[in-house]
Amino acid sequence: MSVTLALAGDTMLGRGVAALLESTTDPAAYLSRGVRDHLAEADLFLLNLECCVSARGSRWAQAGKPFHFRAPPQAADLLAELGVGCVTLANNHALDYGYDALLDTLDHLHRVGIQAVGAGADEAQARRPAVLVAGGLRVGVVGVTDHPADFAARADRPGVAYVDLLHRVPVWLTETVAAMRCGMPVDVVLVTPHWGPNMTVRPLPYVRAAAEALVASGATLVAGHSAHVVHGVALPVLFDLGDFLDDYAVDPDLRNDLSLLFLVSFDGSRVVGLRAVPIKLEYGRTDLARGSECAWICERFVGACAALGTEARVEEGVLVVGTP
Repeated sequence: MSVTLALAGDTMLGRGVAALLESTTDPAAYLSRGVRDHLAEADLFLLNLECCVSARGSRWAQAGKPFHFRAPPQAADLLAELGVGCVTLANNHALDYGYDALLDTLDHLHRVGIQAVGAGADEAQARRPAVLVAGGLRVGVVGVTDHPADFAARADRPGVAYVDLLHRVPVWLTETVAAMRCGMPVDVVLVTPHWGPNMTVRPLPYVRAAAEALVASGATLVAGHSAHVVHGVALPVLFDLGDFLDDYAVDPDLRNDLSLLFLVSFDGSRVVGLRAVPIKLEYGRTDLARGSECAWICERFVGACAALGTEARVEEGVLVVGTP
């Protein structure tokens, strides 16, 4: 049974994108036809939602926190119209506007039929996996983040599924992955961690060690994010998905406005290949990358994969990685 998952990186619908959302939730205003056509190839679409969705709340009072992202309720409608089936909220922006705004986020996503992982009304809900059906396969998804610690959910407090990956992968996470693979009736286990610092070009050693531990515990696929810059892959690990939709300032050297949309193919529960579509992020809108910009992100990804021992090649404008 052949199934394709579409995976997108950091998606921020607050600030300037929020202003656009006051006018329209038409998908064509935010993603070009070419990007949407590639999304249509997938049986399930997942992304990292790097903002809360609410009309309430006040800014999280954390010393030195420079950015606070909040999207209006209609952001959930846009995600639904884009075909998103699941988001992870395990990141450093889920509590940007406090506990009420996080709970509103969960409610708005539920209203439009989108499942969420990685955050919740308490620790148990934040750590709870989601199970979705894609092309006949049951896909279990768990989301975690290694920052910030003060966003961690507790038994009596909303928050995110926090894990201190710098020191070790916690037992609860490896047991959750193993239980999904062996105890729950799922075919694919996807772990999607928000790990590592911003604006790095390769996974740090502790991130690579955590990825190995997650795969050893039974993860079928690990898809990370946080750097805002695409990293190489070593199947079944996608170390960083980069950015997908936002209004962010562009680093002229790292080019965080050039990224990839990942399409991962499964034959039953086995990863059999990956296609990565070059994309270009403008202010609140994402299009296919073209010309020299497409060549730049392709060259960078091929090199990043080679550094991890993975061969990536360009076929008709799309990057292709086979199974090891």
